[in-house]
Amino acid sequence: MATLIEPGTTTPRDERFFLTMAIVMAMVIVAGFATNLAFGRSSFAVPILYHLHAFAFFGWVALYLVQNALVARGSLALHRRLGWVAVVWVPMMIVLGLLVLRHAVQTRGGPPFFALNEFMIANPLGLFCFAGLVTAAILKRRQTTWHRRLMFCAMAILTGPGWGRLLPTPLFIPWSWWIVGFAAPMLFPLIGTIADLRRSGRVHPAWWCGIGAMVATHMIAEVVAWSPAGFAVTHAVVDGTPGGERDFAPHFP
Repeated sequence: MATLIEPGTTTPRDERFFLTMAIVMAMVIVAGFATNLAFGRSSFAVPILYHLHAFAFFGWVALYLVQNALVARGSLALHRRLGWVAVVWVPMMIVLGLLVLRHAVQTRGGPPFFALNEFMIANPLGLFCFAGLVTAAILKRRQTTWHRRLMFCAMAILTGPGWGRLLPTPLFIPWSWWIVGFAAPMLFPLIGTIADLRRSGRVHPAWWCGIGAMVATHMIAEVVAWSPAGFAVTHAVVDGTPGGERDFAPHFP
């Protein structure tokens, strides 16, 4: 998140919007996992891999919040230096995300209210979309209006697990993944487009790039997940494990 701010391209209203939305997205993620703990659906008694995963992903949430707060208070030099953490942090998130995914589908078959093949294919593609948007944002770091919107879309993708724990996801079967993995996270970039329209009467093209990437990723994931190749990959990962014994179709836990 190393941004070189372009003179005259941001306003105090912009800073308030992006900081406020960063806080809201962070709250969705934190509240989702806190709700799971409160209702006894999860605990801290999990393998160390899950703790490393939580450290990496919640660390990113904290970094995103701090970066937006630094811009809002005008601490741009520190914002630029701290932003380069993303270069090493995102690859760590991808590796840990994939390892946790494999462990989850092999030991439990993943959340039962998602189709196993859908969960298996869409999760990695979502992570790669997140990484791609962050990479694009870093490349656009000298163009602040692009940079912050692409980072915003990347962060929105990470709210999916939070929504999945806050919303009554089993009630959405068979559309659970469409709602919590796609529609709910998409609310944030759509709010961004509305904010642009209200401020300037036009939507910045960075929003369309971010939204387009999210839509394309979801559609590709759906096509692959329900194809023979998607089922073959899922079987290759779960066959012979406890997770492979579950019905692939989504069902109530």
